[in-house]
Amino acid sequence: MSTTAFAPKPMKLSILTAALQELTPRDKRDADPDLAIEEWLQFARDIGSPNIQLSAALHPTESDVPAEAMLDPVANTLDLRQPFNKQRAARVLASMKENGVGLSDLGYFDNMLVADPAARRKKHDFMLRVFDAAVLLGTDAVCGFVGRNPQLEMDQNLTMFEEVFVPLLKEAKARGLTYRVEQCPMPGWNVLDRWHNNIAYAPGPWITLHRICEQHGVGDQFRIHYDPSHAILMGQDTRSLFQYLKDAGYGFLIGGFHVKGQVVDSRGVSAWGYGGQTMQRGDWIDGKPSPNPADHANAWKKQTVLCEHELPGTARHDPLAYLQNRSVDWLDHQLAARELLSIDPAKTYLVVEHEYPPARIQDKARLAPILKGSLAFVKAIDEAAAAMYSLQHDVLKSQGIPVQGVGREAYRS
Repeated sequence: MSTTAFAPKPMKLSILTAALQELTPRDKRDADPDLAIEEWLQFARDIGSPNIQLSAALHPTESDVPAEAMLDPVANTLDLRQPFNKQRAARVLASMKENGVGLSDLGYFDNMLVADPAARRKKHDFMLRVFDAAVLLGTDAVCGFVGRNPQLEMDQNLTMFEEVFVPLLKEAKARGLTYRVEQCPMPGWNVLDRWHNNIAYAPGPWITLHRICEQHGVGDQFRIHYDPSHAILMGQDTRSLFQYLKDAGYGFLIGGFHVKGQVVDSRGVSAWGYGGQTMQRGDWIDGKPSPNPADHANAWKKQTVLCEHELPGTARHDPLAYLQNRSVDWLDHQLAARELLSIDPAKTYLVVEHEYPPARIQDKARLAPILKGSLAFVKAIDEAAAAMYSLQHDVLKSQGIPVQGVGREAYRS
């Protein structure tokens, strides 16, 4: 009997640079835009991240959303107020080489279906700049949202996706890029009672959107950057979600991962349910949206009253939390990805995204050991999953030895 060798395949670790937006003070990075990237590459080296996901965003002076209305600092590590040309790219690539840190992809997370035509044009033009920067930096993917026009119902948004988002995918195709969509529903993106403000929020919508893309020859450009925290937010567990994609013949859709958890607060769910706070949030005054932009951040109570993001490794969980889909089962998340998805783990990125509010410290000295610990945790969990997969699916299977136990099963949680 032939024996398959034990050959675990770990995934490739990365971190989103929005984790420490104020690493380079704004007065310095505004004057020298690429300094922020250089300093982040040095920081990534120091905390043990072999790659970065480079965050781009409209500069605070150009954004249609006031900074005070956002939960997180404006994450424009990649400053594109001026075109990112070959000279700028050469400087960044030299710093990557010097620090021994690679680039997993670029990220620009904004509403590509925003209702206002002028704002939408600005965002689309900026996304094209991100595409061009990705090409110059030698990466093959950009990560972002689809978004939603909140003035339209869902079926109307599908029509709008076909009309205004598919052209973006054609631009990505022309540049040899893939657009990977993070599935956050973005409930706090507006002060309306809309909850799903990113129409690409779950497998059902992903499949519908991909079919539209296929009709226009850009199916290969539309992929998902899966984030388990958002699945938890919607009562889903990773294994069942991956199983559904496989059963539907769409196990190929997930092309990368954001590694961020979600800890559901049972008290918050008891008070408001999974729809979050629907009234008296503080974002409306006298029957109208508050004139104070800072009040608009209260729209996020649709989410924050019932859960809190987890930086991997910082939380401990009652085992029942896994079974009730109230926290991410990290080991099974990584094992299920290998068992159910059409991925090559050795070519797949795990991008740590830091949004645990109490630990979102904009102080390099304090945040560095926190991120270093989280990255080490993610690496260890993935290596354990890779070992389990190779041992169970390669070694034992080749010798006809059964795997013990049952483990987590899809659709039973």
